[in-house]
Amino acid sequence: MSKTRRLVISALFATLVCILTMIIKIPSPLFNGYLNFGDSIVLVAGWMLSPLFAFLSASIGSFLADIFSGYMLYAPVTLVIKGSMALCAHYVYKFSIKKMGDIPSKTISAVLAEIIMVGGYYIFEGFLYGFIPSLINAYANVAQGIFGIVLGIFIVKVFKKIIQ
Repeated sequence: MSKTRRLVISALFATLVCILTMIIKIPSPLFNGYLNFGDSIVLVAGWMLSPLFAFLSASIGSFLADIFSGYMLYAPVTLVIKGSMALCAHYVYKFSIKKMGDIPSKTISAVLAEIIMVGGYYIFEGFLYGFIPSLINAYANVAQGIFGIVLGIFIVKVFKKIIQ
């Protein structure tokens, strides 16, 4: 794949992460956050792109969604968390695909990536709001993660047909 094609596909992933994060927002119960569907594309980017492009697509798309949605406080943390999720999905999938097969590898890599998301936001919000109150949003983030995993596993098949 040419450098230009990789860059365009990465920009497409970043745009999709941003749009799916911003368009469908389900308010979280306690704090000023929301649930979204952007995690599904973060995972797909991790599975399909190189580590660098997966990180950049996931982190930039999510970062921009936070900025455009008025969550500036979360934007720098989101940049790190979502990029880390994509890296985790990428490396765990690549490491385990030959041993376990496609779907189990995607599932395990996605679960580990979502644990990064839940834990990362829990720690961040724990320092902001307190660790006990932040448990409420942790449950909401788990729900977001589960949906992201399921949706990501389904849509990666479509993306593979279109892109490769």
